[in-house]
Amino acid sequence: MAHEITIQVDDETYGELARQAADGQLEPDAYAAQLLTADVRRARFMEAATSFADEHGAAFAEEFGTGTARTAA
Repeated sequence: MAHEITIQVDDETYGELARQAADGQLEPDAYAAQLLTADVRRARFMEAATSFADEHGAAFAEEFGTGTARTAA
């Protein structure tokens, strides 16, 4: 279910939003919704990744080490 929100932005921000939206052939409101959705999803992913690393990081380091050894091909 979609929800509607209203936000206020200054003229400069709206102008840039409209320009970027036009580049993707979108209306500014649809583009803003895409940006907001992507930002929320990114934050959710980062929280989950941090939680996973906190929970399993020590065991992973014990099994595989902590270095970033590089080998020549």
